[in-house]
Formats: sequence, structure tokens, C-alpha cells
Amino acid sequence: MKHLQQQLQKIDRKSYKSYKDIQGQYQFKTYSLHIDYVQGDPFASPSKIRLFIPKHIQSVPAEWLQSKNRKVYAEDFIARQVSHTINNLSMAIKGSGKSGMIAIDSPDQQIIERTAVELSEAGLTICLSVGLPANGRRISGQKAERLFLKAIPHIIQNSALSINKQRMNETLELADQHDAIRDKMKEEGWIAFIANGSILPRVSGISSKPLKQAVPFQSPKENEVSFEIPHRDEPIKGMAIKKGITLIVGGGYHGKSTLLEALELGVYEHIYGDGREYVLTDRDAVKIRAEDGRSIANVTISPFINNLPNATDTESFTTENASGSTSQAANVMEAVEANSSTLLIDEDTSATNFMIRDERMQQLVAKDREPITPFVQKVKQLRDELDISTVLVMGGSGDYFGIADEVIMMDQYVPVNVTSQARSIAQNDSRIQLNDPEAFGHWTNRKINTNSIYKKLGHKAKVQAKGQKTIILGKQAIDLALVEQIVDDSQTRMIANMLKYMAFSREEPKTISQWLSLFEQIMDEQGLSFTQGQKDQHPGDLARPRKFEIAAAINRIRQLKIDS
Repeated sequence: MKHLQQQLQKIDRKSYKSYKDIQGQYQFKTYSLHIDYVQGDPFASPSKIRLFIPKHIQSVPAEWLQSKNRKVYAEDFIARQVSHTINNLSMAIKGSGKSGMIAIDSPDQQIIERTAVELSEAGLTICLSVGLPANGRRISGQKAERLFLKAIPHIIQNSALSINKQRMNETLELADQHDAIRDKMKEEGWIAFIANGSILPRVSGISSKPLKQAVPFQSPKENEVSFEIPHRDEPIKGMAIKKGITLIVGGGYHGKSTLLEALELGVYEHIYGDGREYVLTDRDAVKIRAEDGRSIANVTISPFINNLPNATDTESFTTENASGSTSQAANVMEAVEANSSTLLIDEDTSATNFMIRDERMQQLVAKDREPITPFVQKVKQLRDELDISTVLVMGGSGDYFGIADEVIMMDQYVPVNVTSQARSIAQNDSRIQLNDPEAFGHWTNRKINTNSIYKKLGHKAKVQAKGQKTIILGKQAIDLALVEQIVDDSQTRMIANMLKYMAFSREEPKTISQWLSLFEQIMDEQGLSFTQGQKDQHPGDLARPRKFEIAAAINRIRQLKIDS
């Protein structure tokens, strides 16, 4: 610590690049400080440091590491405590650019495996980003001393070294409860569970916080289940959504899309107080939507689209600018290829001609002149042949009434089971004629030519995430704006690293599903820091993405060479 202080005094007022001299390891009273990367400019990406607290200073009880889920939840809890302490820090360290900034990769409402905090039997590691202080482009040694010798020790003392044991215990109990609910879902064949009393609405479209004074969720009696979970005196009750075809209907602004969004993000667990902490969805559920303008590379879309004009091949379909229906067909087929078990679809973000063709349109446009087989004529085959369930929001068409296993109507945010009424309407309406094809059709397992990714990197070989929704691959921007189940910038950074890992891979050619399985295996065995990152990227900036979002990024690389 004294050596660091001497170094900072020595380089005071020198050129900013002299900060490189402080890279290395320093021993403080309660932790060791590792300065891994020093920014080259006060306006550049912040510097990256690690703090290691040994077990004799902060013990890591065995119960924190008792299961994979408990470890992730404990790390998440500590990351939130550090973030809270940083946000309440009264020590202002100002200067040029990012001077005095202190940040941790802070979680939102979801609990996701990330590298900001790492627990082990040896101790606790915390990764921070810091802006090294400067006046203009000259080092401010005194402010740097204040940052390293006062601000950071204060943060660590009031977060990682002052853990609220009761709240940590509640967090670990929540981990056990989530594990128990997911085990019950698997045992019973449910694709989702929504506990009574859950608060589904959010404050706004740009906030993940729960809406105050919202209508609490209450399951219809026909769908209500009750079962025991750990650390709870009474059984938990709520609505179970079984495998099959579930239709969510209702008037506008009555909560249909809110329910689907809760299910969409229920693939992740949520913290206490979120309102959705007991809303859990099949981990392999994928949100499907139309995505005008996306690129498609050698995807089999023939189950939905055939006999296009100009004899365009739909067995191995490629385009740089897909239409709404074509993009939605590709999104379904790519989800099938990636082994999704549940599709989540909202009519508001779907192509109408992909979802339905009403009786009048069928009379006007003969079947042999319509290349699109709508989803309504394929959804049963997905269920019966491929064991893929569908949860579908529809407010403008009753064409799905006759094929849905369950129909839930949202009435002022209150769900009502109207399955029998919907079936009765379908049976009494002679206009609804669904001539289902005999089989769903086939799809391919495409092999990626990873050399085609390598060639896109350019001489700097840089793949970089720009926020949550964009990855820069060489000179190409991969647009993930409509991949709605990415919820964290750090997931996007991890996906960018995976693309770079693939580019430099010299392994045997693999299918997309094989690559996804490989990434899952490596993350399980080696953690999240296995990929080749950028020089200014710290291992603490990463969070675990799902395989479907990795596949989405791969599938949106323009002019990627993929063998069908």
C-alpha cells in the first residue's frame, strides 16, 4: 500500500500515460489490490482492478457454496451491496473525463451468473472499474491517492466486509426455493409458474422496477396449483401453465402482453421485492417475433414458406433483408434448431400473414397462390411431433380457439380461464376450417464456417459490444435490438467474446447446436472468463447469456458462410 502511495506521488503531474507504472499487485490491510489494466487517456474506457479478500478476513461459509445456485445468488447479493455503497459514496473525486469514477458490473432485477464477484473457498474477489484522476491530460496523484487509499477501502469495508447475514440468508433461501419450483415444474410438465400475489406490471417500458399499486396476480381456480417449497411455512399457490398450446386473450390494455413479458423474462430468476420473484418459465423458452430487415443464412423455412416466385429455394433460404413473415419463420426454425422447448409469441410483434389467414382471404387468394402456411396450421405439429409448447397472445383473431389446450382471458389484469367458451365458439363457427398439413416438416443443423467470422475481424481482430443491443464485428454491426431476452450489457459482451473465440477456433466444423452445447459445457466447467477478451475488458465485465441469444447473434452475422 505504501509502495502504491509512493508511486502515485512520483508520477504526480506527469503525462497520463505514466499511470502505466502502477500496474501490478499491492497488499492492503484487508485485501490485495490487483491493477490489471490502466487506461491510456482520462476519456478512454476506465481502468480495471481486482480486490481479493482472503478467507481469514471475510469467511466464505460452506452454505454459500452448497449448490451452484446458492453460489450465484451469494455473489449477486455481494455485487448489489458493493453497487449500493458506491452509489451512496459521499467522497467526490473529480477531474477530466472519467476521473474518480468507481463502478461494478451491477445487476438489475434479474439474478444472472456474472464475474463481478467471485466466491471460492480461498476467499472473495471483487472486480471494479475506476477512472484514474487527471487534470487535463496530467496525472492528479493526490486525487488518485484519495481514490485508492480512502474511497475504495471505504467501499469494501461497508459492503463486502459488512455483509448483512440475515439478508444473505434470505437470498440463499430464495435460491433453494427457485430450485424447488423448477424441480416441480419439470416433474409436473409445466412450462411456467406464476405465484398468486405476484406483481407483473412494470413502472414503464424503460424500467424493470415493479409498478406500485398494481393488481396482484391471482390464478384462475382451474389452473391453480399448490405445493411445498423450502423455508416457507405454507404451501405456495399460483397458476401453472402446462405443456401444449396456451392462448392469452382479452381486450386492449387488460394485461395480455404484460403477462407474456413476465413469462419471457421468467427464464431468469428475480430478486426479492421484484414482484416477479416467483414467476418462473422454462429456461429453454424463446420469444419469437417478426424482424423486418434481418439477414438469414441458409435456414430451412419450408415448413412455413414454399413455392416462392422465381423459384427461390426455401429449403436453404438466404437473404440480406428479410420481410416480416420470412423473418418470423426463420426465427421459429432457428429456435427449433437450437432445441427450444417453448415458443412465446405476441400478435403485436408478429407478421399478420404469418400468424393467420382468415376464411375470406382464403376464398379470394387460392391456396396454390399463397406460399405462406400460417403458424395456426403448424402449431399443433410443433406440439405433437416436436414436443414444443407455445404461449400465444391474441386479441384480434379467434382462429386459435379450436386448437388451444388452454385459453386464458385477461380482464383488467385478472386472468380467467375461458377454455370451454372458446372451444364452443370454434365448434359452432363453420367458417373456421383448418386443413392441417400431415407433418410439421424438417429443419437442418447448419455447420458454421468459422473462418468466415475470422475474415470479418479486420487487422485489429476486435469484436466489441456496444451496449446491450449491438456487437461490432470488424466493420459490421450485429443488431440485437429485437432479441428481447438479452437483459444485460455484460451478456452482450460475453457473446461478443464467444464470436471472437469461434473466429480463432481451429476445431473441427461444428453445427450451431454443437457450438451452443460446447459453450454451455465450458461455462459450467471453467466459468465465464474462458474467452479471448479485449485488452480493455476485464473478466468482471461478463454475465452468462442463454444459448438462444448466442445463436441469435451468430444468425445475424451478414454474409456468414453456413453449410446447410
